[in-house]
Amino acid sequence: MQQPKINKAFLLLLLAFGVFLAGSYALIYTLEPKSTHPSAQSVSMTAPTGGDFTLQSDQGPVSLRDFEGQLVLAYFGYTFCPDICPTNLGELSLAYRQLTPEQQQQVQILFISVDPERDTPERLRQYVDYFAADMIGATADAATIAEVAQRYGAVYVKIDDGSENYAVDHSAFTYVIDRKGRLQTQLPHAAGVDFYRDTMQNYLN
Repeated sequence: MQQPKINKAFLLLLLAFGVFLAGSYALIYTLEPKSTHPSAQSVSMTAPTGGDFTLQSDQGPVSLRDFEGQLVLAYFGYTFCPDICPTNLGELSLAYRQLTPEQQQQVQILFISVDPERDTPERLRQYVDYFAADMIGATADAATIAEVAQRYGAVYVKIDDGSENYAVDHSAFTYVIDRKGRLQTQLPHAAGVDFYRDTMQNYLN
C-alpha cells in the first residue's frame, strides 16, 4: 500500500518546537528533509516510556542506572553518518564545554549506535573522543538496539545497497533523561549551542 504523503513543512514545524501532536501523546519522528527514504519515518501513538538499558562500550557494559544522579543526553546514530550525527553531536559538545566544571560532572552525553555491524566499541570510542565532551559511545546486538530505540521513540532503517558503504537513515532527536533515569523530553536536531546549553542548565537547577 502506498504511504500517504506527509507535509514536510508541518514535520519541520513539529521538529523545531518538539511538541506533542494535536496536544495528545502522539509523537512524530522524522528524518532530515533531505532523506529520500520515507520508510524511516514513523508515527507513534503512545509516548515513549524510556527506562534502563545495558549496552557495550570499549570499557565494558554501560547501563543507564550507572548515571543515576546525572543528567543524561542520549542520541541514536552511527559513526558513518555523513552530516546529521556530526552536526548534532558537535552542537551538544560545544554546549557541554560551556558549562562550568561542576555542571559538567553532572551531565553525561551518550551516543548509541544503531549500526552494530560496523560500529565496534573501539570505533565508537575513537569517534566520540573527537568531540571532546567526555562522551560515551555504546552499542549492542541488533535486537537489543531495536528494543531500546523503540522504548525511546528513535527510528532507523538500514539502506542495504549490497555494499559495505550502506547508509542508515535515522531520526535525529536528543533524548533528555533526568537524574532519576526518567525520560523527560526530546530535543530537535541541531537546535543550536545556546539552546542545548540552556536546556542542560535548566535540568540541573
